[in-house]
Amino acid sequence: MPSANPVPAAPGLVVACDESGSEGERLVGGSTDTFAHASVAVSTAVAEETIARVRVEARSPATEVKAGVVLRPQNQRVLEWLLGDGGPLLGHSHVHLTDKALHLTGRMLWLLGDTADGDTADGDTAGGGVDGAARELHRRAVRVLGRAAWLAVLGTFNDVVRARSLEEATAGASVLTRLLREVGGQLDGASPVAGWSVPLDPEGLLRLVARGRGALDPIVPALAETLRHWGSVGRPFLVVHDVQGALTEAAVRTAVTASGTGASGAFTGLRFVESHADPRVQLADFLAGAVRRVASEVLAGDADPALVALAAPYLSARSVWLQPWPAGAEDATSLTRVPGQ
Repeated sequence: MPSANPVPAAPGLVVACDESGSEGERLVGGSTDTFAHASVAVSTAVAEETIARVRVEARSPATEVKAGVVLRPQNQRVLEWLLGDGGPLLGHSHVHLTDKALHLTGRMLWLLGDTADGDTADGDTAGGGVDGAARELHRRAVRVLGRAAWLAVLGTFNDVVRARSLEEATAGASVLTRLLREVGGQLDGASPVAGWSVPLDPEGLLRLVARGRGALDPIVPALAETLRHWGSVGRPFLVVHDVQGALTEAAVRTAVTASGTGASGAFTGLRFVESHADPRVQLADFLAGAVRRVASEVLAGDADPALVALAAPYLSARSVWLQPWPAGAEDATSLTRVPGQ
């Protein structure tokens, strides 16, 4: 069994990251409703031993063992070991979880609400976070309208911002205007939706699409929270990340800025690798895939209570998640054991 105590990383921490549920800026109507960004700080030796054990116990001949292997029902015992007290991840890992619909509610509020002129009083919201107003709107809309009806509104907004032509954006904006009018009436005048106005003129629409382009992908705020978490342990750290096209130089700069001065001061850089070339990234893939699968099952109301409880200690308290985690999630910041200390 791999040791749960990683060897010290010198001169600072090396944090390996991967994500699950990434569909870019398509947040509604895709194949996943949740997004998880996982990071682990273990040695390469521990990661290699862990991958070897998973390959044997899951009877996988694959050169690169992906998360799907440990998520198979027949391999649940392996997954429980990976996430549990005796596994290599607990205390050395962090997961930022995103309910894509809630995240999109925050983006819609930011782009169509009071900040539509480009200003915002909430740096977290501008950087991709979700504030209390967005959470309350999402909670209320789902309760009053039903999740399916609210997702239809969010999906139309998503399509407008992702439009590939002015004609496509114009058609979507007309539908969105009608839907928001209907929703505003059902939610009553106290809802911020009642005051929203979707631009229908070409100039306004192009401005909306331009402001929204690049602002929807949840990986940027997730990376910011990952940097915030590992920056809090008080040591310099390098991020090794699976190749991810959305993390352009500009996106990484946005994430670093949003992470806060403490985190950005400790962050020494980001290096992309192919996941098959780094077993630490493969462990992050396991963790991200497992937590995202459990989260989707929680939203659907059919999650395995044992896996829900095992996922809880890994979750960031700053995750984009509406309801309390069923098992009582703890902020992983308080559980991180800093390698070498």
